[in-house]
Amino acid sequence: MARKSSRNTDILTDTKNTTSPKIYSMLVELVNADREDLAEDVLKADYLLEYTSTCIKDKDYREAKHTIVMAKERIDKVEKFGFDVEYLMYLYDGIKAKIKNK
Repeated sequence: MARKSSRNTDILTDTKNTTSPKIYSMLVELVNADREDLAEDVLKADYLLEYTSTCIKDKDYREAKHTIVMAKERIDKVEKFGFDVEYLMYLYDGIKAKIKNK
């Protein structure tokens, strides 16, 4: 069992009610692997994807294109370390398709 600290407990406690279950399970996996830095990148990528979606709804496609690139960089960073980012890529691909249509 992984060691507990206030840092990883805070990350999980703060995000349990604000993230989707799939994102939360990714966070648990990363925290238990002592990769809190990557867990924070997952949170940032999730936020950037939500923000990109909001930009698309507001028809601000220039900002959407800019933020989707930042989200992809965060996703790639987590993927580089061998962690499963399938759900984030699913979200990314869906949002990216909406940008391409405009």
